[in-house]
Amino acid sequence: MPKFFVESEQIKDNKIFIIGEDVNHIKNVLRLNIDDDIQVCNVDTQTNYTCGIAKLNNDSIECNILKQILSENEPNVYINVFQGIPKADKMELIIQKSVELGVCEITPVETKRCVVKIDEKVKQKKIDRWQKISEVAAKQCGRDIVPKINYIANIKNICNLITEYDIVLLAYENEQVNTLKSELSKIKNTKNKDLKIAIIIGPEGGLDKEEVDYLKENGAKVITLGKRILRTETVAFVLTSIIMYELGDLGGII
Repeated sequence: MPKFFVESEQIKDNKIFIIGEDVNHIKNVLRLNIDDDIQVCNVDTQTNYTCGIAKLNNDSIECNILKQILSENEPNVYINVFQGIPKADKMELIIQKSVELGVCEITPVETKRCVVKIDEKVKQKKIDRWQKISEVAAKQCGRDIVPKINYIANIKNICNLITEYDIVLLAYENEQVNTLKSELSKIKNTKNKDLKIAIIIGPEGGLDKEEVDYLKENGAKVITLGKRILRTETVAFVLTSIIMYELGDLGGII
Protein backbone atom coordinates (compact mmCIF):
# COMPACT_ATOMS: atom_id res chain seq x y z
CA MET A 1 0.00 0.00 0.00
CA PRO A 2 1.50 3.40 -0.96
CA LYS A 3 2.61 5.52 1.99
CA PHE A 4 2.56 9.30 2.33
CA PHE A 5 3.55 11.77 5.02
CA VAL A 6 1.48 14.67 6.34
CA GLU A 7 1.68 17.17 9.20
CA SER A 8 -0.89 17.55 11.98
CA GLU A 9 -2.44 20.63 10.36
CA GLN A 10 -3.46 18.47 7.37
CA ILE A 11 -5.68 16.28 9.57
CA LYS A 12 -9.14 17.56 10.47
CA ASP A 13 -12.55 16.03 11.29
CA ASN A 14 -11.44 12.45 10.56
CA LYS A 15 -10.11 13.53 7.18
CA ILE A 16 -6.60 13.93 5.82
CA PHE A 17 -5.74 16.42 3.09
CA ILE A 18 -2.68 15.57 1.00
CA ILE A 19 -1.03 18.49 -0.75
CA GLY A 20 2.12 19.33 -2.71
CA GLU A 21 3.99 16.97 -5.02
CA ASP A 22 2.18 13.93 -3.63
CA VAL A 23 -1.00 15.04 -5.39
CA ASN A 24 0.57 14.55 -8.81
CA HIS A 25 2.17 11.28 -7.68
CA ILE A 26 -1.16 9.85 -6.52
CA LYS A 27 -3.15 11.01 -9.55
CA ASN A 28 -0.75 10.71 -12.47
CA VAL A 29 1.98 8.27 -11.42
CA LEU A 30 0.16 5.74 -9.26
CA ARG A 31 -3.15 6.52 -11.03
CA LEU A 32 -5.16 5.94 -7.88
CA ASN A 33 -8.88 6.66 -7.85
CA ILE A 34 -11.68 7.36 -5.40
CA ASP A 35 -12.10 4.52 -2.85
CA ASP A 36 -8.52 3.32 -3.31
CA ASP A 37 -6.71 2.87 -0.01
CA ILE A 38 -3.41 4.45 0.99
CA GLN A 39 -1.36 4.61 4.17
CA VAL A 40 -0.71 8.03 5.67
CA CYS A 41 1.69 8.87 8.50
CA ASN A 42 1.53 11.98 10.66
CA VAL A 43 5.22 12.92 10.93
CA ASP A 44 4.54 15.06 13.99
CA THR A 45 3.20 12.15 16.07
CA GLN A 46 4.40 9.11 14.04
CA THR A 47 0.75 7.97 13.91
CA ASN A 48 -0.22 5.80 10.94
CA TYR A 49 -3.62 5.54 9.28
CA THR A 50 -5.28 3.53 6.58
CA CYS A 51 -7.24 6.00 4.47
CA GLY A 52 -9.65 5.84 1.56
CA ILE A 53 -9.45 8.44 -1.18
CA ALA A 54 -12.64 10.52 -1.14
CA LYS A 55 -11.91 13.40 -3.55
CA LEU A 56 -9.30 14.07 -6.21
CA ASN A 57 -8.90 17.83 -6.49
CA ASN A 58 -6.45 19.76 -8.66
CA ASP A 59 -4.24 20.78 -5.73
CA SER A 60 -5.20 18.32 -2.98
CA ILE A 61 -6.36 14.81 -2.25
CA GLU A 62 -9.08 14.42 0.39
CA CYS A 63 -9.00 11.13 2.28
CA ASN A 64 -11.27 9.57 4.89
CA ILE A 65 -9.51 7.97 7.85
CA LEU A 66 -10.64 4.34 7.96
CA LYS A 67 -8.56 3.21 10.91
CA GLN A 68 -5.47 3.98 12.92
CA ILE A 69 -2.83 1.29 12.58
CA LEU A 70 0.01 0.28 14.86
CA SER A 71 3.43 0.71 13.32
CA GLU A 72 6.72 -0.32 14.88
CA ASN A 73 8.96 0.57 11.95
CA GLU A 74 11.33 2.85 13.86
CA PRO A 75 14.34 1.27 15.56
CA ASN A 76 15.21 1.73 19.23
CA VAL A 77 18.67 2.94 18.21
CA TYR A 78 19.00 6.57 17.08
CA ILE A 79 21.86 7.04 14.60
CA ASN A 80 23.22 10.25 13.13
CA VAL A 81 25.67 9.73 10.26
CA PHE A 82 28.24 12.53 10.00
CA GLN A 83 29.37 11.99 6.41
CA GLY A 84 32.36 13.69 4.83
CA ILE A 85 30.99 15.09 1.56
CA PRO A 86 31.94 12.74 -1.31
CA LYS A 87 32.21 13.33 -5.04
CA ALA A 88 29.46 13.10 -7.65
CA ASP A 89 26.17 11.52 -6.61
CA LYS A 90 27.60 9.28 -3.88
CA MET A 91 25.91 11.37 -1.19
CA GLU A 92 22.52 10.56 -2.69
CA LEU A 93 23.25 6.83 -2.50
CA ILE A 94 24.48 7.16 1.09
CA ILE A 95 21.30 8.98 2.10
CA GLN A 96 18.98 6.55 0.35
CA LYS A 97 20.49 3.40 1.82
CA SER A 98 21.08 4.87 5.27
CA VAL A 99 17.41 5.81 5.50
CA GLU A 100 16.42 2.26 4.51
CA LEU A 101 18.66 0.86 7.24
CA GLY A 102 17.09 3.01 9.95
CA VAL A 103 19.32 6.08 10.34
CA CYS A 104 17.47 9.05 11.88
CA GLU A 105 19.73 11.93 10.84
CA ILE A 106 22.43 12.52 8.26
CA THR A 107 24.84 15.42 8.61
CA PRO A 108 27.07 16.35 5.64
CA VAL A 109 30.51 17.40 6.82
CA GLU A 110 33.17 19.55 5.16
CA THR A 111 36.66 18.27 6.00
CA LYS A 112 40.20 19.14 4.92
CA ARG A 113 40.33 16.38 2.33
CA CYS A 114 36.91 16.90 0.78
CA VAL A 115 37.38 17.15 -2.97
CA VAL A 116 33.94 18.71 -3.34
CA LYS A 117 33.69 22.31 -2.17
CA ILE A 118 30.07 23.47 -2.15
CA ASP A 119 29.54 27.17 -2.76
CA GLU A 120 27.73 28.92 0.09
CA LYS A 121 25.09 30.16 -2.35
CA VAL A 122 23.97 26.62 -3.31
CA LYS A 123 24.33 24.83 0.03
CA GLN A 124 20.65 25.14 0.94
CA LYS A 125 19.65 23.95 -2.52
CA LYS A 126 21.82 20.86 -1.99
CA ILE A 127 20.26 20.22 1.42
CA ASP A 128 16.75 20.52 -0.06
CA ARG A 129 17.66 18.02 -2.78
CA TRP A 130 19.10 15.57 -0.26
CA GLN A 131 16.06 16.00 2.01
CA LYS A 132 13.78 15.02 -0.86
CA ILE A 133 15.84 11.87 -1.43
CA SER A 134 15.43 11.06 2.26
CA GLU A 135 11.66 11.51 2.01
CA VAL A 136 11.33 9.26 -1.04
CA ALA A 137 13.44 6.56 0.63
CA ALA A 138 11.38 6.83 3.82
CA LYS A 139 8.16 6.30 1.87
CA GLN A 140 9.59 3.34 -0.02
CA CYS A 141 10.74 1.45 3.06
CA GLY A 142 7.81 2.31 5.32
CA ARG A 143 9.50 4.60 7.84
CA ASP A 144 7.38 6.57 10.32
CA ILE A 145 9.67 9.59 10.12
CA VAL A 146 11.51 11.38 7.36
CA PRO A 147 15.15 11.38 8.52
CA LYS A 148 16.50 14.91 8.64
CA ILE A 149 19.37 16.06 6.47
CA ASN A 150 21.14 18.63 8.61
CA TYR A 151 22.94 21.72 7.37
CA ILE A 152 26.56 21.19 6.36
CA ALA A 153 28.82 20.99 9.41
CA ASN A 154 32.56 20.97 10.12
CA ILE A 155 34.77 19.07 12.56
CA LYS A 156 34.43 21.72 15.26
CA ASN A 157 30.64 21.52 15.04
CA ILE A 158 30.81 17.75 15.60
CA CYS A 159 33.04 18.14 18.66
CA ASN A 160 30.47 20.49 20.19
CA LEU A 161 27.81 17.76 19.83
CA ILE A 162 29.72 14.70 21.06
CA THR A 163 28.36 14.85 24.62
CA GLU A 164 24.82 14.52 23.28
CA TYR A 165 25.46 10.90 22.24
CA ASP A 166 25.91 7.66 24.18
CA ILE A 167 28.82 6.87 21.88
CA VAL A 168 30.49 8.51 18.88
CA LEU A 169 32.26 6.12 16.50
CA LEU A 170 34.95 7.37 14.13
CA ALA A 171 36.00 4.93 11.42
CA TYR A 172 39.70 5.52 10.63
CA GLU A 173 41.85 3.46 8.28
CA ASN A 174 45.03 3.97 10.33
CA GLU A 175 43.54 2.63 13.56
CA GLN A 176 44.74 -0.95 14.12
CA VAL A 177 43.79 -1.86 17.70
CA ASN A 178 40.37 -0.58 18.77
CA THR A 179 37.55 -2.39 16.97
CA LEU A 180 33.88 -1.78 16.36
CA LYS A 181 33.15 -5.09 18.08
CA SER A 182 34.99 -3.94 21.20
CA GLU A 183 33.17 -0.61 21.42
CA LEU A 184 29.73 -2.13 20.84
CA SER A 185 30.35 -4.76 23.52
CA LYS A 186 30.78 -1.94 26.06
CA ILE A 187 27.29 -0.59 25.47
CA LYS A 188 25.45 -3.86 24.77
CA ASN A 189 24.24 -4.09 28.35
CA THR A 190 22.31 -0.86 27.78
CA LYS A 191 20.56 -2.08 24.61
CA ASN A 192 17.18 -2.13 26.33
CA LYS A 193 17.23 1.65 26.48
CA ASP A 194 17.08 3.91 23.47
CA LEU A 195 20.67 4.53 22.46
CA LYS A 196 21.84 7.63 20.62
CA ILE A 197 24.85 6.92 18.43
CA ALA A 198 26.88 9.10 16.07
CA ILE A 199 28.99 7.74 13.21
CA ILE A 200 31.77 9.87 11.69
CA ILE A 201 32.98 8.98 8.19
CA GLY A 202 35.61 10.74 6.13
CA PRO A 203 35.39 11.57 2.40
CA GLU A 204 37.28 9.71 -0.34
CA GLY A 205 40.67 10.84 0.94
CA GLY A 206 39.85 10.02 4.55
CA LEU A 207 40.16 12.31 7.52
CA ASP A 208 43.31 14.30 8.24
CA LYS A 209 45.26 13.06 11.30
CA GLU A 210 44.80 16.43 13.02
CA GLU A 211 41.03 16.10 12.57
CA VAL A 212 41.09 12.56 13.99
CA ASP A 213 43.18 13.64 17.00
CA TYR A 214 40.87 16.60 17.65
CA LEU A 215 37.78 14.39 17.54
CA LYS A 216 39.44 11.79 19.77
CA GLU A 217 40.41 14.44 22.34
CA ASN A 218 36.76 15.50 22.48
CA GLY A 219 35.44 12.00 23.15
CA ALA A 220 35.06 10.21 19.81
CA LYS A 221 35.99 6.51 19.78
CA VAL A 222 38.38 5.82 16.91
CA ILE A 223 37.81 2.33 15.48
CA THR A 224 39.10 0.05 12.76
CA LEU A 225 36.74 -1.83 10.44
CA GLY A 226 39.32 -4.47 9.58
CA LYS A 227 42.25 -4.95 7.24
CA ARG A 228 40.54 -3.75 4.09
CA ILE A 229 39.92 -0.08 3.36
CA LEU A 230 36.29 0.56 2.45
CA ARG A 231 35.05 3.22 0.08
CA THR A 232 33.41 6.17 1.80
CA GLU A 233 30.00 5.24 0.36
CA THR A 234 30.33 1.73 1.85
CA VAL A 235 31.25 2.66 5.41
CA ALA A 236 27.85 4.08 6.42
CA PHE A 237 26.08 0.90 5.25
CA VAL A 238 28.51 -1.40 7.06
CA LEU A 239 28.51 0.52 10.34
CA THR A 240 24.75 1.06 10.38
CA SER A 241 23.98 -2.56 9.50
CA ILE A 242 26.22 -3.94 12.24
CA ILE A 243 24.90 -1.51 14.87
CA MET A 244 21.28 -2.24 13.95
CA TYR A 245 21.94 -5.98 14.06
CA GLU A 246 23.75 -5.89 17.39
CA LEU A 247 21.70 -3.22 19.19
CA GLY A 248 18.60 -2.59 17.08
CA ASP A 249 15.99 -4.46 15.11
CA LEU A 250 17.81 -5.53 11.95
CA GLY A 251 17.28 -9.26 11.50
CA GLY A 252 14.29 -9.26 13.87
CA ILE A 253 13.91 -8.74 17.59
CA ILE A 254 14.63 -11.77 19.76
